[in-house]
Amino acid sequence: MFSSSIIRGATVLKVSESTPRTVSRQALRVQAATTKDVSAVDYAKTLPGVSAPFPDVFDPLGCLNNATVPEVRRWREAELTHGRVSMLAALGIVVGEQLEDFPLFYNFDGRISGPAINQFQQVGQGFWEPLVLVIGICETYRVAVGWASPATNFNQLKDDYDIGNLQFDPLGLCPTDPDELYELKTKELNNGRLAMISVAGFVAQEFVNNTEIFQHLFRYLEEEIILEIDDIELEIGAKTITAVPQIVLEELGKVAQ
Repeated sequence: MFSSSIIRGATVLKVSESTPRTVSRQALRVQAATTKDVSAVDYAKTLPGVSAPFPDVFDPLGCLNNATVPEVRRWREAELTHGRVSMLAALGIVVGEQLEDFPLFYNFDGRISGPAINQFQQVGQGFWEPLVLVIGICETYRVAVGWASPATNFNQLKDDYDIGNLQFDPLGLCPTDPDELYELKTKELNNGRLAMISVAGFVAQEFVNNTEIFQHLFRYLEEEIILEIDDIELEIGAKTITAVPQIVLEELGKVAQ
């Protein structure tokens, strides 16, 4: 997402302006791109995304044991791309469900409503065609920037490709300091990982009770508050106990709608 000032390939940054840790990471990356002497595990340790609570590479299934450096680069490109898409999806789910009743943009007629998992089917003709075209253009550009020719190196990234760097930084947010850039890339990866888990949770929850995410949250809080009030009423010996509204139970999936 952010363009990098690091010159790819075998170019070496000024050592006097870099920490030993940065120089070590860069040296391993250059070595991995030009030779086959670096193991996949050692190469993975130089990449952004290694952070607490896992001070070392998190690989419980041992996928790196028999992997190659080109495969690790391809996996990281896939992780980064899916993370970026998931961050957009998480934002789209939350914002889309809040604006469904507002005559904004394509939903001017209010036909798109309900949980996000059902809104896909509600979108009419005239939206998907330009969307597919835009996605196709973006993906074509991404492939041209980062992927090697299938004729010479099938399903592999270019050796001089800085993973995830599509030279897109319209706001000029990308830092020039290598350590700051490494930290920013780690933050992007961690947010993308969280977004992938979040989107999976959103979709699973909406499949369970067919209720919007925030609506489900507020109904859950409403039920908890009422149950707390019931406990207080029982302790003071109240003659009537506050009942949980039927609509709350229905939207939480605790009774049939």
